[in-house]
Amino acid sequence: MGGPGSPLVPGVAATTGPVRIVGAGLLGASVGLGLRRSGVEVTLADPSPTAVALARDVGAGRPAADGDAGPALVVVAAPPDVTAGVVAAELVAHPSAVVTDVASVKGQVLATLRTVGADLTRYVGSHPMAGRERTGPAAALPDLFAGRPWVIVDHGDQGNAPRTDAVLAVRNLAVDLGAVPVTLDAATHDQAVAIVSHLPQLVASLVAARLRDAPPEALELAGQGLRDVTRIAASDPQLWTAILAANAAAVRTGLSALRDDLDVVLDALGRVPSPAGGGAPEGVLSALARTLAAGNDGVARVPGKHGGQRRRYAQVSVLVPDTPGSLAALLTQVGETGVNLEDLAIEHAAGRPVGIADVSVLPEAAARLETELTARGWTVVR
Repeated sequence: MGGPGSPLVPGVAATTGPVRIVGAGLLGASVGLGLRRSGVEVTLADPSPTAVALARDVGAGRPAADGDAGPALVVVAAPPDVTAGVVAAELVAHPSAVVTDVASVKGQVLATLRTVGADLTRYVGSHPMAGRERTGPAAALPDLFAGRPWVIVDHGDQGNAPRTDAVLAVRNLAVDLGAVPVTLDAATHDQAVAIVSHLPQLVASLVAARLRDAPPEALELAGQGLRDVTRIAASDPQLWTAILAANAAAVRTGLSALRDDLDVVLDALGRVPSPAGGGAPEGVLSALARTLAAGNDGVARVPGKHGGQRRRYAQVSVLVPDTPGSLAALLTQVGETGVNLEDLAIEHAAGRPVGIADVSVLPEAAARLETELTARGWTVVR
């Protein structure tokens, strides 16, 4: 975690300032924090003076002012339903600047800019695949983009294609913030995020909505599985309404396919007899099994932590007292054993002053870690 050459360690930025950030929310303020850490001059603009003041106070830059030198790069971090208008205005207001945006939907923005005849030679759409459930400048982090993909959109307009230096400026921005640049066209990007981001958001929200009328005794049984599935359902409804509307066609395609799969499950469950009714009709249980197995196949395709094929890890589960310093002590002692921690999850036991830390390690290291931790006084749950 960190170290020489790590994106988590600030260094000399390739991005040339001044950089003007329009939109002082989570993404805009996080861009500002990351650039300021490397010494890049950043100015901030937002319809909300309060947002600008708060972003300034957390160190994301200073408020834009009349008389400022023209920016070399403008980053538009506005909601997707207004992004195109803001980008068009910034292209006109700053005729020598490269302009990018970080909206999570690219096709609609690009189509609108083409319609209004914007100078697309200086515009390069982009999208960092990073975020948090919390919003606003107070939630901003300078390392929000570290290790995350940052899509750079190739709009390829004949005679109006982005200049090479404009693409390089946005690529430098991504790298300076610790992200990994990925080049896609707008349509491919929008279809991809519908599958890996927008559809999961909707499904998480739909599952979480079922909890509104759940009886208290059911909620008291909630475990880590429910928390994992519903975590992103705490996201900002207004922002996500704009995102889903901007990518409606791709999201609808994904939802339609999901509905077909759900119909298969509903049909199978509807044909499972009551406990007194004997065995299930032929094919019913296999339909359920195929659905669950397909989920296994999908999870297996999610890239591993360093990209490439997902690896299987062994979990060593340890009881951790819910007291200050206990988790830190556990992680320190895991490191002292010489075993690399591949992943970590915490599950809190309802009504008990302990949690269960699931430490993921390479399978060949699990037995040694269990032995070492037991010898050090930890309770390993087998």
